[in-house]
Amino acid sequence: MKFSEIAAQLDSFVQSSSLNTHPDRDPEIGGLTALENATEGMLGHIQGQKYASFVETTAASALILPTDEALQTQATARGIAWIATPDPRLFFARAIALFYQPYQPEPEIDPTAIVHPTAEIGKDVYIGPYVVIRAGVKIGDRACIHPQVVLYPHVEIGDRALLHSNCTIHERTRIGADCIIHSGAVIGGEGFGFVPTDRGWYKMQQSGRVILEDGVEVGTNSAIDRPSVGETRIGRNTKIDNLVQIGHGSTIGQNCAIAGQVGMAGGVKVGNGVILAGQVGIADHIEIGDRAIATAKAGVHHNIPSGNVVTGIPAIPHQLFIKASAIFKRLPEMHKTLRQLRKTR
Repeated sequence: MKFSEIAAQLDSFVQSSSLNTHPDRDPEIGGLTALENATEGMLGHIQGQKYASFVETTAASALILPTDEALQTQATARGIAWIATPDPRLFFARAIALFYQPYQPEPEIDPTAIVHPTAEIGKDVYIGPYVVIRAGVKIGDRACIHPQVVLYPHVEIGDRALLHSNCTIHERTRIGADCIIHSGAVIGGEGFGFVPTDRGWYKMQQSGRVILEDGVEVGTNSAIDRPSVGETRIGRNTKIDNLVQIGHGSTIGQNCAIAGQVGMAGGVKVGNGVILAGQVGIADHIEIGDRAIATAKAGVHHNIPSGNVVTGIPAIPHQLFIKASAIFKRLPEMHKTLRQLRKTR
């Protein structure tokens, strides 16, 4: 694909381009690449000043640049075609879609699939080999269910939902339109509900359900548990990474990002636009306000107000953690000084 074709197809996101002044520099682009691996015929992107030095060293034939005239001048001087846009990473993501589309099977129901006669299947649905669909299941139009998925009774799957191989959706779970569930994920499994007695633990049946609103994505081997009563709900367009555990009865808002190995106990309430970095742990019934951020490995034992950033175990305000870390590094020196002061008393 010519560089000019890429620019034309994504024209609404282009602020300026070297094609305006050097239309003869229109290389053939064979694909997209990370800058450190770039070769001739590839398109790369510069995301801010951290990577600006690559303009002088990359072998890429074309670049997606930020709105930085200095970088644009550098690229032009090296003979590299470029596009400038306010968000190079987003443009890069859109450009990838011009070269690659995920595997999408043609609509069919494989003869090895086990589909209960009471199940309702929408139009243009793909159901792959050895899928098991139990009684009362409803599947929307153009849904795609890859091999060996299991849908328990009365599950609802929305239009265009994509369920990858070997995920399991437990009873009464509702999955909205355009959701993506990756391999090995378990949605709506039993919450961890046990009552202590003098004879040991008594199992509390988990009669609730899980609801995923439209556009939710759940990563590989993640688990979202149903509660004893009520629901566990994940808000619209929230993205959940691999190996995440969401406890029974939790509520997560819209447009959140939850990174790998996050674990939250039951009854947690997470607002809209929240970011939970890798390995964050959240105690039961904690409330996290809108747009809050918990950095990697934070141990959250107290509520987090809206917009706050927390770090550490236990989690404290991020700026306070930075100050404490600076002091922590000096503790051996401070201890030595304290011992000397004690000797002089």
